Amino acid sequence: MPQNIRYTLLSLRDLMVSIGPVALLTAALLALTYWWLDPNPPQRVVLATGPDQSAYDEFGKRYAEALRRYGITVELMPSEGSSANLELLRSGQADLGFVQGGTADIGYDDEESIVSLGSLFVEPLWLFYREDAAQRLNSMSTVANLAELQGWRVNVGTPGSGVPRLFRTLLDVNRIDTGQLKLSELEQTPATVAFLNGDLDALVFASAPESLMVQMLLQTPGIKLMDFAQSEAYSRRFGYLTPVVMPQGVVDLAADIPARDVRLVASTTSLLASAKTHPAILQLFAQTATGLHGRPGWFSRAREYPSLEHSEVPISPEAVRAIKSGPPFLQRYLPFWIANLIERMWLAMGLIIALALPLSRIVPPLYTFRIRSRVFRWYAELRDIEQRHESLNDDTATPVQELIDQLDTMERKVEKIVVPLSYTDELYALRNNIHLVRKKLLRNVN
Repeated sequence: MPQNIRYTLLSLRDLMVSIGPVALLTAALLALTYWWLDPNPPQRVVLATGPDQSAYDEFGKRYAEALRRYGITVELMPSEGSSANLELLRSGQADLGFVQGGTADIGYDDEESIVSLGSLFVEPLWLFYREDAAQRLNSMSTVANLAELQGWRVNVGTPGSGVPRLFRTLLDVNRIDTGQLKLSELEQTPATVAFLNGDLDALVFASAPESLMVQMLLQTPGIKLMDFAQSEAYSRRFGYLTPVVMPQGVVDLAADIPARDVRLVASTTSLLASAKTHPAILQLFAQTATGLHGRPGWFSRAREYPSLEHSEVPISPEAVRAIKSGPPFLQRYLPFWIANLIERMWLAMGLIIALALPLSRIVPPLYTFRIRSRVFRWYAELRDIEQRHESLNDDTATPVQELIDQLDTMERKVEKIVVPLSYTDELYALRNNIHLVRKKLLRNVN
């Protein structure tokens, strides 16, 4: 290897050693920041959905498929429905869950431990009844209001769905004693079977129109859907309810199903999450919600949902950014994991760099000290030889020849010193000083 390259390599080596303390401190701060911020999300989350074949179950599968592209496994946890999902969130058994407005008791404690990713869709209260039951019990083929259900066998769903609570609220406001109805709380699938077999007169549940159960019942002969003529009044009495209209023919244009507009009352379903859920997970779910629920539907126009309104708990900041601004800038051009790491670490990295820059000012002096110390440390020995020569008249003085031998040994060692070319003037100055001391010693020998 040529000498000038060797000198350069030695210079770089000393430079790296000089930079070492600052680099180690910076790396330690970055590691501590990474541990504290925990920028990378877990690869597995639990989403509380609902009964089989429900809209919650269907949407849960779509979320799982969407997040699989990012390497996130979404474990779907079936439940009885909205109220059960809220309890799963409170207990920490689920990270996220679908919760319908007005079907669960949300208290002040929930505002601290649960956040919302926005309202996803409206969930009408479907009241299907058998046409033959209406003719048998009311001598009419249609049901105009809830008061006409007195004496009917009505299934209102399981307590975990929240529908029994909502339906009883509607009965109370209509001054209907629940004892005048034969209410049951069967699960949706066995209740539907009993309803179709004639063991039940009416079926009440809340679900999005995407539910297979809704689609099937709307097209079943002899099954009718109650028209809530007072839907606007219900929405004025209860803030979590909103009036919606199912347009004529929206189910099947060719068969003209339904044959006329049907007025319904609906509550908005939100995607709630534990406040402890990783922010990157919340961001991904909010972005996915924009794609899944932003399309036009039976009760909404394009991009009307997800919405930041109708929330009973605080909205997550990640959801606000995702719904209003879409994916972050970096995620549009970089893989999710890299973009997420930069987005969540950039501020801390900036602060660390701001701290490291002043510390880096010690690197040049430290580097200079390391190089010059190879030369300057020999001056102590050279000065010692000279001082012992000046004390030759003392009884303890070292013989001149011995001093010369020490000087020769030191010179041989100094000749092996290698320094960068920019510091060779100091090396040669040391060698000249050694020669000067030798001349001084030789004068006494002669």
